[in-house]
Amino acid sequence: MCWQPELRWQRAGAVVVNVTTCRPWGQSEGKIRPEHCDLAAVVYVRQSSKQQVLDHGESTRLQYALVERAVALGWARSKVVVIDDDLGRSAAIADCRPGFAKLVTEVTMGRVGIVLGIEMSRLARTGRDWHQLLELCSLSGALLADADGVYDPGFYNDRLLLGLKGTMGEAELYLIRQRMASGRLAKAERGELAIPVPIGYVRRSSGEVVVDPDSQARTVVRLAFDTFDRLGTLNAVLRYFVDHGVRLPVRAHSGLEKGELQWRRPSRETLQIMLHNPIYAGYYAYGRRRVDPRRKMPGRPSTGRVVRAMDEWLVALPDRMPAYITAERYEANLARMAANRQIAESPDAPRAGPALLAGLLRCGLCGGHRMTVRYHTPTGGSPAHSYVCGYDNANYGTGEVCQHIAGPALDRYVTTQLLDAVAPAALEVSVQAAGQAEAERATLDTLWRQRLERARYAADRARRQYQLAEPENRLVTRQLETDWEATLAQVDHLDVEYRRFTETQPLTLTARERDAIRTLANDLPAVWRAPTTTATERKELLRTVIDTITVAVVGDSERVDVTITWAGGHHTTGQAVRPVARLDQLSYYPQLVRRVTELADRGLSSRQIADQLNTDGLRPPKRTNRFGPGQILTLTRRLGVRAHHPRGTCTALTDRGPGQWSVAELSSPSTSITKGRRCT
Repeated sequence: MCWQPELRWQRAGAVVVNVTTCRPWGQSEGKIRPEHCDLAAVVYVRQSSKQQVLDHGESTRLQYALVERAVALGWARSKVVVIDDDLGRSAAIADCRPGFAKLVTEVTMGRVGIVLGIEMSRLARTGRDWHQLLELCSLSGALLADADGVYDPGFYNDRLLLGLKGTMGEAELYLIRQRMASGRLAKAERGELAIPVPIGYVRRSSGEVVVDPDSQARTVVRLAFDTFDRLGTLNAVLRYFVDHGVRLPVRAHSGLEKGELQWRRPSRETLQIMLHNPIYAGYYAYGRRRVDPRRKMPGRPSTGRVVRAMDEWLVALPDRMPAYITAERYEANLARMAANRQIAESPDAPRAGPALLAGLLRCGLCGGHRMTVRYHTPTGGSPAHSYVCGYDNANYGTGEVCQHIAGPALDRYVTTQLLDAVAPAALEVSVQAAGQAEAERATLDTLWRQRLERARYAADRARRQYQLAEPENRLVTRQLETDWEATLAQVDHLDVEYRRFTETQPLTLTARERDAIRTLANDLPAVWRAPTTTATERKELLRTVIDTITVAVVGDSERVDVTITWAGGHHTTGQAVRPVARLDQLSYYPQLVRRVTELADRGLSSRQIADQLNTDGLRPPKRTNRFGPGQILTLTRRLGVRAHHPRGTCTALTDRGPGQWSVAELSSPSTSITKGRRCT
């Protein structure tokens, strides 16, 4: 098929439009039929960004001039509809273009006779959206037109040409993005690409990045990192800031108040961004995130970003920015936050549950896999916890656990080892605690004084503004007077709060407070057991000095081999005792049988036998620490040993709930059915 180019000039209002049409021989006029002119002619207007709308006004005017092109093609002016909802929106994604969605809807409903665009790339820049529009136009009989001609998607040759135009538009977008990305990367590799600066930094007009000149802003940034070093979790830092009324200094990036310092309440997201940002460690970093298409959400182009590992950053230039912390401290913070996440390879952050060893235990029977915590409440009992290794069951479906250890007994053993290990350092700990308390109070006092200074400056400024105004102009002075009174009230409020703070927390510790710290340091077990010491604080102390704890039950017995790996790599081994279900699980069961038989042969009663076993250091299988007459009664009956039992002695088969009796009790004439359990 031959094509004949034709150059035509059309006047659209005051704008002269150069329209080049390419008409196929014999088919140029036959595409537009009367039924097309009875439907609407849609002029689609789009610019890719708001900046283009402002700077490239000529392109926008050319697109609006297509209204005259539609009239020249035979449509009545009342039938011409302009869709310009997508001005300032990219054609790379259809989900965020309401104008394109409206156009597709109208075409689908059969209300459109022709769609006009200055070029086909205005309609879509992706193959999926473009071919979807072509298919809908083909089904509804709608035509497409640009500055080059009129096309009927129902004709194969026109469809082929339109497909080529769509492919070229998509390729053009790819090339534009590639050139822009290459330019940004080349500039970033030199450290010259301007990147957004976080809290605590400002960018000068020369482009140089410096720390915030406001001393209070710098103090808050340093306090955030110091508090994380001390408390260890992001939520703890947030609670600390909220409890002490610390606000974050944020400089507005746009608007009328661009560059002005604003004090906003702290949020978890803001603190997380601060702790992850490498600028605070002096790094100039670029390409810290990549886009994962699977995580993108429709209509939200900024979603789907995934943080890269530090060694995968596109650009990482050390010592290019003024630093608040060292690079080593920054990497330690990243490692600590990664460990706080609840994943199998890390102990995660300490929480409020009573299981002190959660996250620290490793199974010594199946290769050191992490053990989990199970909480349960026995019938009629108090809540309890246990440590379980279910690796084989979870991965191989064995239906069994490697080992199951009651939590309180193991917690007590490790606690004893911990207190014995840290006892020699009690004096040093007390000195460090006193110094840390004074440093924290000094930082908070500095923040309070800076807040007061800022409030007094605002009050003085309001006073000067009021005095400079003409007294006769009451419309102005009335508002200035109100503002001045508000700033004075703020100064009074902060002054009262600061005095209250200094009364409750003086800058230096008193002699009584220092003596209390030394006393507590010399009696660490009392501090550990104190009601004011929370489970979270106990876990934090454990994780400070212990890396991992490997446990392995010896056979089916009550003995548990425990290996503690302390911070620094030192190992200690020992053996803990766990409760077991039956007497024959005890490692010393043969010795227990011989001893009970010997004492029974000597004519001792069950109570006397129990007292003697307790004196010998033997312990029952469950959570009690002493044998009782009922347990001896059960054991002697099982062994067939004759022993004297005082009247009223119950057997150890006492795991019966209310309303339950043994067969012997029910068969006895003297047994009356009452609530509870009856012993004969």
